[in-house]
Amino acid sequence: MLRNLITVGGWTMLSRILGLVRDQLLAAFLGAGPVQDAYQIAFRLPNMFRRLFGEGAFNAAFVPLFTERLTAHGREDATRFASDALSCLSAWLLGITILGEVFMPWIIEIIAPGFNHAGGRFEMAVTLTRITFPYLLLICTAALVAGVLNGLHRFSMAAGAYVSFNIVGIATILLGALVFRDTATWTAIGITLSGFVQLGLLLWSVKRAGMRLSLPRPRLTPAMRDMLRRLWPGLVGSGATQLNLTVDTLISTLLPAGSISWLYFADRVNQLPLGVLGAAAGTTLLPVLTRHVAENDSAGGQQTLNRAIDYAAILTFPACFGLLALAPEIMATLFGYGKFTTEDALSSAQSLRAYALGLPAFIMIKVLSPGFFAHGDTRTPVRIGFLTLALNLALNLALYRPLTHVGPPLASTIAALVNLAFLAVILHRRAVFRPDAALVARMLRIIAASFLMAVLTVTLTRMMAPGLVMWHGLMRAMMLGLLMGVAGVIYLAALWAFGIAHPDRLLRKVLRRVRHS
Repeated sequence: MLRNLITVGGWTMLSRILGLVRDQLLAAFLGAGPVQDAYQIAFRLPNMFRRLFGEGAFNAAFVPLFTERLTAHGREDATRFASDALSCLSAWLLGITILGEVFMPWIIEIIAPGFNHAGGRFEMAVTLTRITFPYLLLICTAALVAGVLNGLHRFSMAAGAYVSFNIVGIATILLGALVFRDTATWTAIGITLSGFVQLGLLLWSVKRAGMRLSLPRPRLTPAMRDMLRRLWPGLVGSGATQLNLTVDTLISTLLPAGSISWLYFADRVNQLPLGVLGAAAGTTLLPVLTRHVAENDSAGGQQTLNRAIDYAAILTFPACFGLLALAPEIMATLFGYGKFTTEDALSSAQSLRAYALGLPAFIMIKVLSPGFFAHGDTRTPVRIGFLTLALNLALNLALYRPLTHVGPPLASTIAALVNLAFLAVILHRRAVFRPDAALVARMLRIIAASFLMAVLTVTLTRMMAPGLVMWHGLMRAMMLGLLMGVAGVIYLAALWAFGIAHPDRLLRKVLRRVRHS
């Protein structure tokens, strides 16, 4: 299990690094303006369907059934089931793809109402989205094949195939920018091309594993009906999240040109700690809480939840305050090249700060949600999700005019805080979540240490590197790295001063492990 975790984690880290490089190239060659805005819409539409159908919900329904058949009835029966599922999913997605290609102008009218025909963004978005939309069919099918590999305990290719998305993306961006002088079109082509590459790699890996998938005539067999019944609750839950993202996209198209780009790059930076910490917390906590529920150990469950919140807080709050302190410098260093100007970086930094305010809430939602799932309650988080969806829409409409590109991320932050409050109150009433005095005291001290780190980091930035966002190249990157390192040392020293962390105890534990190894 540890080897599988390391393998998946290594591929995920490589994918994130390459994804950052890909985003940097997008910023440098497309900048922040009408072309980038049109491309972002072209990427978000198939990506939304990928997240809805291809990830999470579908795998949660398919993988357990596939594993059960593989274990109970053997490989032949499991292969037949996987082929039927592949056939049904492909037929459904092919229909969606054809309809999308035909009705694309009307779809763009709905999801991007701010793209008026006079500015050129509308026609460009229609063209680019028609190029990228087949990615929906390819990547959702690839997700099913990856589920087969996971069921066979072949985790390496399933995790590694997605790296090819960024490799192909980087290659086509460079090809479009340096050879064909049409970065947007070739970047869109790269998305669909990467879908072919990922699906091909996964099918090759399944064949090497000794399983030959086919495409029989789509049939709604009892097994398919069982899978659809399991799929429905997950689709509803995923739908709430995707609708939230769609609302943000819709509102952002009503903002001035470039706003979609600023929001995209800000969200990409915010997703780094959110993706790592949130996913880790939710994934590792659920089985532990489920065991406590099975053993009827409510006290143990409460203690586990408190400990998880403590662990998440000690990493989340410094990330939040660090982004608030260094947002302009981070955005300028990561993306401030080529056509992405210093003004673009500063505008994107404002959006990043609004996102960062909600970072602790988003991660704590991931921590508290398993408290419901462990008790078999999947409906309550979904209901709360739809409630906060309505709140997010109302806040977006209220804030996008006065706050422009800061409005949508601030609306998401407020909605996340309300979501977290509902989850915490309901779990408290059910005696699942009982924050003790020690947890409250530690949380306050962690927040104080994070705040102190942020204040001192801003002060040092103004003293050591005034106007750092205007610096260029390697010097800016080196100075930002130095400031982040100093910020880390300040935070650890503050934790020690406030009695949260004890470096001497940690050092003794490490030395003890070394002596016994």
